Amino acid sequence: MAKVQEIPLNQIKRPLPRTNDPNKVKALMESIAEIGQQEPIDVLEVDGQYYGFSGCHRYEACQRLGQETILARVRKAPRSVLKMHLA
Repeated sequence: MAKVQEIPLNQIKRPLPRTNDPNKVKALMESIAEIGQQEPIDVLEVDGQYYGFSGCHRYEACQRLGQETILARVRKAPRSVLKMHLA
């Protein structure tokens, strides 16, 4: 079961390169600055490490706003699940 918690941005590994839409990031930055992050990103916790595969625009927006943490839905998973995401 996933639980929502604040996670330090610098502890989330983003193994898959993504190209973000700058306009979407800018709009999210304005929204997050004004009303806070509404929707958590999804992360996998494998052996105590966090891996993010979704929420790349929210992740970048929080990063660019200088936030130290991000609201994340954390799901613990074995290494085999991580390998499926990386395949």
